[in-house]
Amino acid sequence: MRANYRLQRLFVDAELSVGAQFEADKDQFHYLAHVIRAEEGSELLLFNGRDGEWLSRLSYPTRKKIVLEPIEQTRPQPPLPDLTYLFAPLKVGRMDYMVQKAVEMGAGRIQPVLTQHVQGKPAKPERLRANIAEAAEQCGVLAVPELEDPVKLSDLMENWDDGRRLIFCDEADAHQNPVTALAGIQEKKLALLIGPEGGFSDDERALLRAQPFVTPIPLGPRILRADTAAVAALAVIQATIGDWM
Repeated sequence: MRANYRLQRLFVDAELSVGAQFEADKDQFHYLAHVIRAEEGSELLLFNGRDGEWLSRLSYPTRKKIVLEPIEQTRPQPPLPDLTYLFAPLKVGRMDYMVQKAVEMGAGRIQPVLTQHVQGKPAKPERLRANIAEAAEQCGVLAVPELEDPVKLSDLMENWDDGRRLIFCDEADAHQNPVTALAGIQEKKLALLIGPEGGFSDDERALLRAQPFVTPIPLGPRILRADTAAVAALAVIQATIGDWM
């Protein structure tokens, strides 16, 4: 069932069920009352990543308080996509963009990875979660991706689930077509790793290529920025071996 884009969508942390009522938090109140100027009795869609999507109604018990009331479920909760998105932190603005696009492109789990040439610092989890929620609100996503703590690349490799195929974008790959490299992948559990702007070091590339669960792919004849590479790689994965098929 496709999302209804005619109604405002809002991510909440509260449990959603018939008869439940809860107060909008400070940021939600500001958005509803002052940004979109929602009126008494306005309807909107609420979701929390657990209970599906709910047609809901808001009311103003006082001038400085909004109460949200779920009325009926409009879409059931789908499972999280089994695609893990791993990325080396970038500068804040571009990292925000990259995380948002990962949500839109079907990531089910998002995790920063610390590499030797990383140029950005791991963003605060609150900021990343806010970007994840905003992207889900705007794109009709109900299965809100999980955010994992940052991890060093070496530790990631040491504790990897061998049943999950790890695809990493290797700018040093001599070929240009990623479809050829992806065609032989049989696993349904997938992960994508995007490196930093400076690229992976020689040692990191050797470490990755030595793992039996790793598939390196090129992204054509042009050098792409990390945030552009993320969108390109996610698109080609979804189109060839992912959920676009």
